[in-house]
Amino acid sequence: MAVDVGHTLAACGAISARGRCEYEFNAVLADLLAQELRARRIAVREINFDGLIDSLAARPQHAAGADFFISIHHDSVHPEWLTDWDWDGSSRTYSDVHRGFSLFVSRANPDLAGSLRCASAIGALLRRAGFSPTRHYAEPAAGPSRPVADLDNAVHFHDRLIVLYQTTLPAVLFEAGVIKHREEELALRDPARQIRMADAIASGIAACLQVNRATAGDEDPSQTRR
Repeated sequence: MAVDVGHTLAACGAISARGRCEYEFNAVLADLLAQELRARRIAVREINFDGLIDSLAARPQHAAGADFFISIHHDSVHPEWLTDWDWDGSSRTYSDVHRGFSLFVSRANPDLAGSLRCASAIGALLRRAGFSPTRHYAEPAAGPSRPVADLDNAVHFHDRLIVLYQTTLPAVLFEAGVIKHREEELALRDPARQIRMADAIASGIAACLQVNRATAGDEDPSQTRR
């Protein structure tokens, strides 16, 4: 399967409440996830682990031939929820309104059923491990809401994400938490919590891959294609 680190060194994504680039959060969690998957004897194709990939379209291209694609991200919130504050002598923005994980799939993905199955499995295993899903994508109060695919597990449709629809395999974009939330930012940097989250994601992926392969008629579900 393919694990993608969201954003790049040059375009590092959202900036946390304390001024840290999203890419740094993504890279740490993606590396831990890759370790957990390999511990389950699932072969992993690393995408953008060096932060130098040249385009969004290149990500699913590098994943071609794998049986599942997950892109690791950390979340921000709509600008209307942001408040200014001073952190370590610098002006930053934060929002303590929303926190929690979420997952996205595209209805334009060629294997929507497999994508939904994996997203829900990941969300369910995260909740079982004690992580809380966010609800702000279901709320139109500030910014566009995202259609709900599985409210309990914070799975939403986001149809025009290139990494989700320009692919030949089931694909999920995972938001680990809201780095604009001051308390959650610190939690997302906690090594023990990062390992626990990676373990839950890997367990969800392993469970859904077995079902996906069985559904596809794979004769040997213990083997993972590279």
